[in-house]
Amino acid sequence: MNRRSFALGVAGVSATAALGPGALGTEAHAAGNSATPNDLSAPGGYPASDRHGTFFHEQTLWDSVEGPLVNYHVHALVVLPDDTVLAVTEGRHEVCDAGPRDLLLRRSTDGGATWEASRPLVTSAGGESWGNPALVVDRQTREVFLFYMLSLRLPQNTSCSGDSGDLYVISSRDSGRTWGEARNLAGLFDGFPYNWALHGPGPGHGLQLASGRLLLNCSHRRVIVGNTVAQRYYGVAPIYSDDHGATWQATGEVPVQVAYPMNEARMVQRSDGTVLVNGRAAAGGEGQRIVSVSSDDGLTWSQPAFDGGTGAFNAVDAGLLRYTGGPGGPRDAGHHEGRDTDRVLFSRPDSPVRTNMTVSVSYDEGISYRYSRVINQRRSFYSDLARQSDGTIVLLYGCDGDLASAPRRVNVARFSLDWLTRGRDSLRRGPRHLETVVALADADRRVTGGAVDTVADPLARRGERIVLTPEQVGDAAEFTFKVPRTGDYEMLLRHHRSAAGALATVTVKGSGLPAFVIDTTAQSADGYDLARIGTARLRAGRHTLRCAVTGTGRGGGTLLGLDSLSLVEAPGSADVRREVVVDNDRLGFAVVMGSWPTATADPGHWSGNYRAAPAGSGERVVRWRPAVPQDGEYEIQASYAPGANRAGNAPYTVVHAHGADTVRIDQRLPGATEPRGGSWVSLGTYRLRAGLGTSVELSNDADGTVVADAIRLLGPRS
Repeated sequence: MNRRSFALGVAGVSATAALGPGALGTEAHAAGNSATPNDLSAPGGYPASDRHGTFFHEQTLWDSVEGPLVNYHVHALVVLPDDTVLAVTEGRHEVCDAGPRDLLLRRSTDGGATWEASRPLVTSAGGESWGNPALVVDRQTREVFLFYMLSLRLPQNTSCSGDSGDLYVISSRDSGRTWGEARNLAGLFDGFPYNWALHGPGPGHGLQLASGRLLLNCSHRRVIVGNTVAQRYYGVAPIYSDDHGATWQATGEVPVQVAYPMNEARMVQRSDGTVLVNGRAAAGGEGQRIVSVSSDDGLTWSQPAFDGGTGAFNAVDAGLLRYTGGPGGPRDAGHHEGRDTDRVLFSRPDSPVRTNMTVSVSYDEGISYRYSRVINQRRSFYSDLARQSDGTIVLLYGCDGDLASAPRRVNVARFSLDWLTRGRDSLRRGPRHLETVVALADADRRVTGGAVDTVADPLARRGERIVLTPEQVGDAAEFTFKVPRTGDYEMLLRHHRSAAGALATVTVKGSGLPAFVIDTTAQSADGYDLARIGTARLRAGRHTLRCAVTGTGRGGGTLLGLDSLSLVEAPGSADVRREVVVDNDRLGFAVVMGSWPTATADPGHWSGNYRAAPAGSGERVVRWRPAVPQDGEYEIQASYAPGANRAGNAPYTVVHAHGADTVRIDQRLPGATEPRGGSWVSLGTYRLRAGLGTSVELSNDADGTVVADAIRLLGPRS
């Protein structure tokens, strides 16, 4: 086994301020690779002095270079009631989603310190493609269920994805030592009207709800042959059992919509008993996650929406886990320390490409994620999370290698909450995190123009949100809220994005904070997002939040959707990047003149592709128009894919608060790279005004091929 480990005394951990680009990864990666192998003599494999302190340990469970199979990809993870850890992966005979695949198990009975040898649970004897492992544990009977799928391709399918897939399950009653006969669950989804043919469990793990119900996410779609991506009707309809796994039934589906092609997903039960499903968009590329909620233990689901709580990253399977708290705890559990605190963990490659494996912790049931730490800056893929009884966090994830679509190895990392949060939270001391939520639909308000409507929405923080429809620019809604005690508060505004979203200016009277501007236009379809409007000292008593429509959004709309204001008291700042990125195929980018076809041939670009135009005289022009959040000084950077045939004098024209400047960039030379991707060069530092008045234009008035990729703003500088 390859190992890397990190142990750090709690006294050496310092709170981290707001982070710039790349800062989320550098420290964790360096620390995680610089230490010597662990002393595994102590119980659980931890040095005795670190078992209840700050620690990080990582091992490799499967490695495609060491073999015997060519690839290991798509995983399941669970910690059983006796702390036995089970890790399951697909052992692939080919680097192919529908090629011959085995399901392999590794098992640990000492907290993940040592692992039994890999052994097959389901074998591809005749080229069968067994995939999508997902584990569900009944903690009352201690039986563990492994669900998986048999993937089949139609003869005319030339891709590496299956057309159909039936569901199977096996189970173990002795902590994974032995497993029973397979049961075929074909027919569970015959009653759905979408002509679904492929039924993929999980992957990862399912839930046992507070009621005792076993619940497992399943994703579905039509066959690939003859159907475009939009025609495949990607969707989610879980399965459940109320008799300890003896029988299984399908729930209702998350309402299927082409704009929300949810597939691989995770679920968590919130403290109020609702179940949240959080899934990737099947269409690929970079984007936000798709969410839906159920208030009846998963039988029916709300309309889906995009959610910016976890940011935007590559479309990939991600891990979601309730770590502490949950249903049955005190309603104000977020105000308690220690084990009663509501904590939800989330793992994913925090990048528009599959790199930078990151784990984050939420104290508000997944609405926002406050602290984050990078586990691996290099290539990172599917992941799953589990928790041991002593609070150790377990992460199983694919990583490393030369392929962008599949990992070289599958690693298991074990670490403490102290390590994850850099000492800002622990099971002994708690996070000292207090949140006051102001539901704006319920707050006292005054409207200075236009009309306000209340919209019922289960995805809103308190079940309702409001929409301001202005009569003219400048119309506003003012909300009165109460600060419980004098102190320093971080303020987060949760707002709703739509195609008709407005440009809005947010101010908190008497806070001293500068005005904060947001464009509430949806990137692709409706959803929620967060605006971190600043930290200020507020006196106890009543205050006013003012949200004004100050222009049309980049989609041309003027509707302002608002959900809630959060007032957060906590030590240190949240781990967030102070950046605004506009890519070449995202909101804010436009081809102004001429043809700029997309390309992917050369490395170094941000996200999935870049655009290019041959040398000319300026007859081809593109424009990036970012939404600047606040007045201030910003560094503007540009990314491009460098190459020998590139322009040595690509002209970027920056429109800023004091005029316009043209900067010539030699795109033959690479810029600065970072784990999240891109090849970045500085266009300079400029004074920018909040709103949509800033732009960056690039033309082909140059001596070689000009590449248009992404731009970003860093700041504002204080």
